[in-house]
Formats: sequence, C-alpha cells, structure tokens
Amino acid sequence: MTDKSTEKWSSLEEIAGHLGVSKDTIYRWVAKKQMPASKIGHLWKFKISQVDEWVENGKAK
Repeated sequence: MTDKSTEKWSSLEEIAGHLGVSKDTIYRWVAKKQMPASKIGHLWKFKISQVDEWVENGKAK
C-alpha cells in the first residue's frame, strides 16, 4: 500500500487503464463532480488510492 502523502499523481490514461473504462467515461465522471480529481494546469490528475476508495464506496455506479 502506498503512503498517501507520497503517492504520485496519475494521468487520465493511467486511471482509465486501472479501472478498465474509457477516457470518455472518466471525463463524464469528473464532469459530474463524482470522481475525485484535481486539475493541474490543463490536465486532470488522480490519486489511485482516492479513486479506489470512491469505487469501493459504490460511487462509480
């Protein structure tokens, strides 16, 4: 398990691959403010631990 304070930021492509969904699905989830994400410059970045927790809590439905 990764220490959350040193966990690296993941790209949209990495998160889509991690979850096995399309990039368009990730964009929809972010647009609805359902998925934990941060915009850094013009790129969306994600912490895998936060996304996994979000999924485990049933919020990806």
